[in-house]
Amino acid sequence: MLAAAALNRYSSPDETPQDVRWMNAAAAALVVVAALMLLAVGLIKLGRLPYFELQRVQIEGDLSRNNLATVRANTVPRLYGSFFQADLIRSRAIFESVPWVRKAVVRRVWPNQLRVTLEEHQPAAYWRQAHSEDQLVNTFGEVFDANLGDVEDERLPTLEAPASTDASQAAHMLQMLHQLQAVFKPLGEVLTLKLSDRGSWSLQLDDEAQIVLGRGSDADILARAERFVATLPELRRYYPAPLSQADLRYPQGYAVKLRGLTTLQDGAVPPKKPLSSTR
Repeated sequence: MLAAAALNRYSSPDETPQDVRWMNAAAAALVVVAALMLLAVGLIKLGRLPYFELQRVQIEGDLSRNNLATVRANTVPRLYGSFFQADLIRSRAIFESVPWVRKAVVRRVWPNQLRVTLEEHQPAAYWRQAHSEDQLVNTFGEVFDANLGDVEDERLPTLEAPASTDASQAAHMLQMLHQLQAVFKPLGEVLTLKLSDRGSWSLQLDDEAQIVLGRGSDADILARAERFVATLPELRRYYPAPLSQADLRYPQGYAVKLRGLTTLQDGAVPPKKPLSSTR
């Protein structure tokens, strides 16, 4: 019986009062919090040591529009903090505020450096809207501001959009430009692609020929353009004059205007050809 009583005593549940257990848990939590606070204070003091102050900013990237010395002069003085305290988001914004910089990736390099990789805008076209200053569109279809004088010798095409068009539509217009450039390549270079307020497309070639493409889906527009370019050589067999205008909005054909050719009203008499004489 003594053995049974002893066994029963050791297997009985903990009889520690509930309030004591809560006090022990609270004390343990306070110890953990105090340890974390001490660790945080230590890290803050450690981060403020001169050894961790930013001492070098390494700038990388394929820069053609910017001078590395100019980028450094315009950005590095605006950076501050230490390896631990440097605000990478703010630092990235500082570098991306430099003209022609599209994207900046900023990383910490132990123990006191920043490494910055820059990506520049690659211009693809001018972006023109009524009542607004001209801007540029990069190869990603993004509109950005830059000194237009930097690209005046590059013969970029122009995208003309309505004033109400959001800049996010530039990517769609750039895609259409690329597709139409491929279609009209036998006739020349597309200098301007225009989208009207009513959603009608038109373009101008490098020989100043005006092509009205009309409205519709992208597939409809491209189909009209392909039909026109494919059949124009047959028309030129009979009318070799340079193209002035073309209207592709007709369902089964198109209308053209050629330079130097005019139509006469019914009953009109064409002017006589002047006589020439030889001596």
